[in-house]
Amino acid sequence: MKYFSIIIITLSLLLLTGCAEVLNQLAQSASKGQGGGLTSEEIIRGLKEALVVGATNSTTLTSKPDGFNLNSMIRIPFPPEALKVKKTVEKIGLSSLVKDFEESLNRAAEEASKKALPIFKAAVMNMTITDGINILKGPKNAATEYLRSKTSAALTAEFTPVVKSAVEAVEVTKYWNPIASAYNKTTFLTGEKAVNPDLDKYITQKTLDGLFYMIAQEELKIRENPVARVTDILKKVFGFVR
Repeated sequence: MKYFSIIIITLSLLLLTGCAEVLNQLAQSASKGQGGGLTSEEIIRGLKEALVVGATNSTTLTSKPDGFNLNSMIRIPFPPEALKVKKTVEKIGLSSLVKDFEESLNRAAEEASKKALPIFKAAVMNMTITDGINILKGPKNAATEYLRSKTSAALTAEFTPVVKSAVEAVEVTKYWNPIASAYNKTTFLTGEKAVNPDLDKYITQKTLDGLFYMIAQEELKIRENPVARVTDILKKVFGFVR
């Protein structure tokens, strides 16, 4: 009942007062049950810390060998627009090429993940008080979705050259070229057009999707599992926000 009452008070204040005042009232309510108040700055700092911890843990996991490749939730598959290429090449006995190519896509994502953390950290720094209130009111992946909605365009622009470098490092095109070549030979008989997906763009988007998915999982842990609150500010803020 205590936390239900706090939620009702908070939602009422949202309708009557400005953002800064709401956070101050939230802090006062927290002080009654927690033995220490939460300031507006602490709430924002806690939310930022949650995203940084989530991004750190996520990039650590995804940048390991097979971090993408053996994670069924984020593994990058054959490009959908080129599935007819995959099916045709497999039919002519070149399944091993397909397997090697798909693995190279995920190796590129793992390589790119090594350089993702500074980009995410920089993106987190612009969180405002209004953003903080919306996150506190939102679902259990609200902080992650804030990061995605506010930064996807900028992250894509910054991440594209990182992925391009990773693609070159793991030689993705070396595995794609023989597949494309084998498929193109069949087009002389079938009349199909050659398919040449933008692999850099595809891997960039799928890598970001995978990273955001992993960050959301980390956010959920912080919200629901006290053990995952590895800093004092996380313990203080998420010990109150339930």
